[in-house]
Amino acid sequence: MTLIHLAILLPVIAAIAVGILYRYYRRIHLGWFVLPVPLLIVIYLFTLMPQVMNGQVIHETMQFMPRVGMNFDVYIDGLGLLFAILISGIGALVVLYSIGYLSTRENLGNFYVYLLIFMTAMLGVVLNDNVVMLYLFWELTSISSFLLIAFWYTRDRSLYGALKSMIITMFGGFLMLGGFITLYLITDTFSIRGMIEALPLIQESPLTPIAVVLILFGAFTKSAQFPFYIWLPDAMEAPTPVSAYLHSATMVKAGIYLVARFTPLFAFSNLWVWTILIVGLFTMAWASFNAIKKDDLKAVLAFSTVSQLGLIMSLLGLGALSLVTGANDELFTVAVVAAVFHTINHATFKGALFMIIGIIDHETGTRSLKRLGGLLTIMPFSFTMTVITALSMAGLPPFNGFLSKELFLEAMITVLHADFGAMTSVDFLIPLVAIVGSIFTFIYSVLIIHGIFFGKRTHDTPKEPHEAPLLMLISPAILSLLVIVFGLFPNILSSTIIDPAAMGIMASETSLHTHLAMWHGFNNPALWATIAVVIIGTLLFYFKDKWIFIYNYHKEPFTLNYAYDQGLLYSRFGSKKITDSYMTGYLRNYLVYIFGFFILMGLLTVINTGLRLDLSDLAPVRIQEIIITLIILIATAVILITRSRMVAIIMLGTIGFSMALFFVFFRAPDLALTQLGIETVTTALFLVCFYHLPKKSRHEERMRFKFTNLLVSLGVGTFVILIGLAAYSNRLFDSISEFHIENVYDLAAGGNMVNVILVDFRGFDTLFETLVFAIAGIGIYGLMKLKLSRKGEDNEEHAEESRV
Repeated sequence: MTLIHLAILLPVIAAIAVGILYRYYRRIHLGWFVLPVPLLIVIYLFTLMPQVMNGQVIHETMQFMPRVGMNFDVYIDGLGLLFAILISGIGALVVLYSIGYLSTRENLGNFYVYLLIFMTAMLGVVLNDNVVMLYLFWELTSISSFLLIAFWYTRDRSLYGALKSMIITMFGGFLMLGGFITLYLITDTFSIRGMIEALPLIQESPLTPIAVVLILFGAFTKSAQFPFYIWLPDAMEAPTPVSAYLHSATMVKAGIYLVARFTPLFAFSNLWVWTILIVGLFTMAWASFNAIKKDDLKAVLAFSTVSQLGLIMSLLGLGALSLVTGANDELFTVAVVAAVFHTINHATFKGALFMIIGIIDHETGTRSLKRLGGLLTIMPFSFTMTVITALSMAGLPPFNGFLSKELFLEAMITVLHADFGAMTSVDFLIPLVAIVGSIFTFIYSVLIIHGIFFGKRTHDTPKEPHEAPLLMLISPAILSLLVIVFGLFPNILSSTIIDPAAMGIMASETSLHTHLAMWHGFNNPALWATIAVVIIGTLLFYFKDKWIFIYNYHKEPFTLNYAYDQGLLYSRFGSKKITDSYMTGYLRNYLVYIFGFFILMGLLTVINTGLRLDLSDLAPVRIQEIIITLIILIATAVILITRSRMVAIIMLGTIGFSMALFFVFFRAPDLALTQLGIETVTTALFLVCFYHLPKKSRHEERMRFKFTNLLVSLGVGTFVILIGLAAYSNRLFDSISEFHIENVYDLAAGGNMVNVILVDFRGFDTLFETLVFAIAGIGIYGLMKLKLSRKGEDNEEHAEESRV
């Protein structure tokens, strides 16, 4: 295991230690033990930055399942390093913030174990070159996210949000796996680098559109793109540190990473680029429009996150579009650089905003905008950080969000001067939708500031408001400071992170030299677009009461959430109906299903492959065998028609003892003795059990004849005989019995062939069969103890009721 692999797996290793530590040390906040883990990782990742800046790619392989091509291949370029630094850096700040946010009365052991597992999962996603391992870590993010969202599992909304997020994201992840398998069928490799090298095969394959659609399902569900965004607002039921970590900087960026990583593979596909561009732009505008009507601050941030993710997604689509059409190479560079830069900026201002909203909730007891207001003088530090981060989100100078929003608007406006073929006639819609989305982004950003800190305190809050303790202010203060620093000095990121990450998206060795500046002169169209956004946004905010009624027309039955809930309801109802139709509780029905399927498969096999029987070598049937067979048939028929339990037991024993006679005639005395012993014991047990059963039962009633059962019985018997004869007639290998006959004494020093086979030649089979008996015995013992303990509890409850 290399140092890079250790860095990825360090959080999950620490999770094991944390789980053990929490059992013995609960007086000290567990977060202090967890904090060094992401700090060590981010420090190590910064040591790799000089190599990546020089264009080097770090590639390490650790064999995991080499025979199926599933290896732990770490591949670190600028793109992977950027996301890994965000995951570990924001993770360290979130852990520090959680120390002040979460009380030691919470189940901190579970919280930090889940958080560390998630950290490993995200690092595994962004630093993996093997798509199968990427999928493994991808689904691990969904599972750990489910556990984190459901941390307060006693709340119904927490469970609902956790289940909703897991259903949607794992559904997309499963489809994404299908896309990976499709790419493997095309390129014969699971390596992303290998797939890029085999690009001509992907371009010519008819399976490529299938891979594109399936992989985009995974990206859109994870990054909450329309129409799959509905899980993200409900995920806000998680503790605020989880929201700040998963739903601003890391998990929701996994889909962004996936699209960026696979852009070199699919940039030639119109299906890929237009889908990403259109879905991203629509998601941005739709989510920003819906954020304004929310009263819960975390819901506002949830929709704003969806909107910002749509913005980044649209930039990746536009960059790929300009690449495939050859419309404008500069447009491609601007779009990709803007996507990378805004990914960094969004992590800073949105992570800080989530933490600040957590502070508001923690110190006032509410997140409702209707109950907040007038906190400017009470919480001045929180106000300052909110202004910095919210205005950055709105795209105003001198903050970092202004720079990346300017690049976004510049890229979208440049579309008007590009040639996109058939879409050129409607290309004006692209900058129009971008500007509309930016206007609503400005409105909800101002709404957050105004709703919390300005106006009068017209409602009492559950808690008396006061400023948060220092421990909770450090993390958002650091992120707010980065918002200012990256805004005033953006070029400290240009050559160190942005350029290498953009080169990773382009999969090109051509070096970039990006220069970012706050001012580009009055001839910059993006500047005038920003001014228009601010003016229109200010007017709409001021006259909000005049147009807010339009949200009343969006009724609940016409929402995606309603469709999701109804879909679950009908699927649950339909599933219950279908399940109840075959899960009848009667063993005889289950046997009909099993044996009926066996007959159906047998018929299909015979029809497709034919049936060759060779009966020339069969031994002659002797008179004693005919007599025993008749006895077995008569005994079976008597069992079916008799109403007496005693007669049925005797006939069942007759069948077993007759089979023992067959073993005697076939010169297998050991099997005959075994059969006789088993039949004797089971017959005696049947007699004992039946003696204690009620006098009346369905068995004593007249049993109705069922033609279906007759067909199934005859079919099973016929196919078993045919299978036996076919196996005897088509011997593909020499019988192994000769090997046992020749070697039973020399190799095992035994005289009884059967015993030697069981103990020596098939010793592991016998061992595991013994283990199965042991497990079954433990299970039976556990059931007995459970029954006894429940009886004891019932007696105690009854005694308590009597005393009352």
